Amino acid sequence: MKKIKNIAIIGAGTAGLATAILLARQDIDVTLFEKVERLQPVGAGLLLQPAGLAVFEHLGILPDTLKLGAIVTGLEGRLANQRLLVNSHYHEVDPQHYGIGIHRATLCHLLSSKLQDYAASVTWKMAHDIHRLQEHQQGVTIFGQHLGLPFESNFDAVIIANGARSHLRPTSWVKVDKPYPWGAVWSIVPECQTLDPQILHQFYDHSQIMMGILPTGAIPQAPTQRLSSVFWSLPAQQLQLFLDNPDKHEFLLQQISPRWKPVADWLEQVMQKQDSLQWLSAQYRDVVMTKFGQGRIGVIGDAAHAMSPQLGQGANMALLDAWALGQAMQQFPDRQVDWTMFWQHYHQLRYSSTQFYQMLSRLLTPLYQSDSTWSGSFRDVSFYWMYQIPYLRKQMALTISGLKTSPLQHMNYAEIAQSQSQSPILSQN
Repeated sequence: MKKIKNIAIIGAGTAGLATAILLARQDIDVTLFEKVERLQPVGAGLLLQPAGLAVFEHLGILPDTLKLGAIVTGLEGRLANQRLLVNSHYHEVDPQHYGIGIHRATLCHLLSSKLQDYAASVTWKMAHDIHRLQEHQQGVTIFGQHLGLPFESNFDAVIIANGARSHLRPTSWVKVDKPYPWGAVWSIVPECQTLDPQILHQFYDHSQIMMGILPTGAIPQAPTQRLSSVFWSLPAQQLQLFLDNPDKHEFLLQQISPRWKPVADWLEQVMQKQDSLQWLSAQYRDVVMTKFGQGRIGVIGDAAHAMSPQLGQGANMALLDAWALGQAMQQFPDRQVDWTMFWQHYHQLRYSSTQFYQMLSRLLTPLYQSDSTWSGSFRDVSFYWMYQIPYLRKQMALTISGLKTSPLQHMNYAEIAQSQSQSPILSQN
């Protein structure tokens, strides 16, 4: 059996960078292929749940993350009548648990900086557009284009991590690949002091109107300037219309003011101070696969299991994918990898969890983003009573923590955070 020497990772996002760290840490040569010439992460803030923070602790970058990120203690969702509907806090699971709101550029910076510790084992291939993969007995050949010229390279294995719209994942593994009918527009603004700066705030009016304000911390270039991310939900076909609308700020204020006046007043002040407030759009896909790896090819991150952002799990699941790959590789310290056993171990760690969160995300999305006349009313009644029951309230908090593997099982934070080769222990709720 041939010893593994080099692995290619296609895509230098959250999943790709974290995987590169965990493989390079095991003295495996890693080549990162990225389509763009320079990493310039575009995106709003995201929420690192306890599951993602456990991986950050495993990576050794949690202390730096705490310096730039914003501590988030929970999620609160309020209706137009001011009633608190969603009231989920991490301490319901564990007094030590919390989340961190972080800018996507900061996340990329932290992972890239850590990867420099293993620079001798990492090769960057920027501006490389990968067209196809060809697996053979001895490895995988990558075919692509660089600066207008074709190229091909051989590796022992390839990890596909190039996002929800990946054209490289094997089509026979894909069960579902379709866009969600709703998306969101978002903007980065100075930190909201009107509301609790340690809470992810959401606002709902039926299922047609949804707004979010996420503490986002700071970016490395301006570490003292604290930020928030503002999200506004819209049907996908209306996203560009909103961006092109010269009166979009007036439209937003008209929607928000009669429902949540303090939020509208704060946002109006932000808009007055920042005439050039930039808005961007986000569209989401539902991607379900029957498997995440076979032979010498694997798929991770959004390329493997894209979903709606309702549970805030995208980056966290990508980090757990990277961690699971690292754990699977540790089963072969001599680097003579039995790929059948490798993927069995990986699927044991990740398949049930991704199934659970994708199913739940698919069920919840219409309750928050749809044209349905009844879904919002159903949500308002059912969620109100759910949050009155301590056991269910704890289960909701455990779910958003990202640690669930099934309705009745979850992973232990400490088992992920520590560096060890043993498989994590599943805990019964």
